[in-house]
Amino acid sequence: MAHSFEEQLKALETIVKALEEGDLPLDKAMDQYQEGMKIAQAASKKLDEAKAVLKEMLETDETVPFDDSDLE
Repeated sequence: MAHSFEEQLKALETIVKALEEGDLPLDKAMDQYQEGMKIAQAASKKLDEAKAVLKEMLETDETVPFDDSDLE
């Protein structure tokens, strides 16, 4: 699975394109869909964490470290 947020978005784009083309056998399409859902959930967690850090920074006017290593 892709680790950075940008890599996750790229992987999702690839999966969506493959599914939209409609050339995949059903089993492969289901596998791709499930993988896409896993990636989307992981990316959503990273985005939520980044939002929380930004919110805290805005509220405290201080730098807050962003460590996403536990999300990969």
